[in-house]
Amino acid sequence: MPFDLDPLHVFYLFAAGAVVLVAEAVTLLVAERADYRSRVNRRLAARSADANGENVLLRLRRERGLNAEGRFRLSFAWLNRLIVQSGVTVGLWALLGGALGAAVVAGALAYFAVANAAYAALAAVTGGIVTVPAVLAFMRARRIKAFAVQFPDAIDIIVRSLRAGHPVPVALALVAREMPDPVGSEFGMVSDEITYGTDLETAMRNLMLRVGQEDLPLFVTSIGIQTSTGGNLSQILDNLSGIIRERFQVRRKIKALSSEGRSGAMILGVTPFATFAVINVLAPDFYGAVWGDPRLTFGLMGTGLWMFLGLMIMKKMINFRF
Repeated sequence: MPFDLDPLHVFYLFAAGAVVLVAEAVTLLVAERADYRSRVNRRLAARSADANGENVLLRLRRERGLNAEGRFRLSFAWLNRLIVQSGVTVGLWALLGGALGAAVVAGALAYFAVANAAYAALAAVTGGIVTVPAVLAFMRARRIKAFAVQFPDAIDIIVRSLRAGHPVPVALALVAREMPDPVGSEFGMVSDEITYGTDLETAMRNLMLRVGQEDLPLFVTSIGIQTSTGGNLSQILDNLSGIIRERFQVRRKIKALSSEGRSGAMILGVTPFATFAVINVLAPDFYGAVWGDPRLTFGLMGTGLWMFLGLMIMKKMINFRF
C-alpha cells in the first residue's frame, strides 16, 4: 500500500520538526538583540542604511511590486494588487520559483498516493497555479488585519498632532516614526511621496491602493474633504477612531459567540482525513479490496465535493460581516 509508514521515518519526521523549532527559537533570541529603530518598521531600517529619502521611497516601491511612479508593474492588475497588498518583498522571480516548487511537490505527492502519471501531472499544474495566489491571499488577509488593529492608534497620533498645531503631512510623518509595520512603513511612504512632490490626496489614495483595508476610504475621504472645504479634522478623525474601535469590540463578541460553531466545523472537516490516515497506519490492507476499483475515483470526487459544500454552508452560518 502507498500509505505504509515506517516507524523509523516517523521518528525522522519528528526529529526534523524538533530541529526546526530549536532553530526558530535561536533565531528569535538573536533577533531580540537588534536595535529598536532598525526593526520598528521597514522604512526606518532602510533609512538607516541610506540617508537619501527619495532612494528609500523608490526601493520600497520596487520591493512591493510597484514601478518608480508608484503604479502597478505587472499587466495582470489583480495579481499585482495581491502582491502589493500582501506586503511580500521577495520579487516576481522568487514567486515563480515558489510556484514551480509547489508544482513539483504536489505532483510528487499525487504520484506517491495514486501512482498515476496523469493525476500527478494534473496535481502539479493545479498546485503550481493555485498555491502562490492562495499564500498571497492569506498573507494579504493577515497584513490587513494587522493594519486594522494598529489603525485606530495611528489615527489617535494624528489627532494629537493636529491639536498641537501641526499640519497634516507632519502628523502623517509622526505616525511613520512612532508606529511599527505595517502602519509605520505605509504612512512613511505617504510622507515621502508628499515630500517629493505628490499632492496629499493622491498620496492618500496610493495608501488606500497599497493596503486595501476597509476603513481607509473613510479616513482618506475625511482628509480630502477637509483639504478642499476646511473643517475640524481632529474632531472628525477622533470620532472615526472611536467608531473603528467599537466595530472591533462587536466583531470580537461575535467571534466569541460563534466559537462553538467554528470549532465544530473544523472538527467535522478534519475528522474524515484523520480517520483515513489512522486506519491506513493501523490496518494498511483495510482499503486494499477497493483501492484499484475505477469507481473509487468518482466516489472520492463526489465525497470531496459534498464535504466542500457542507464546509461552505457551515462557514456561511458562522461568518458575520457588517
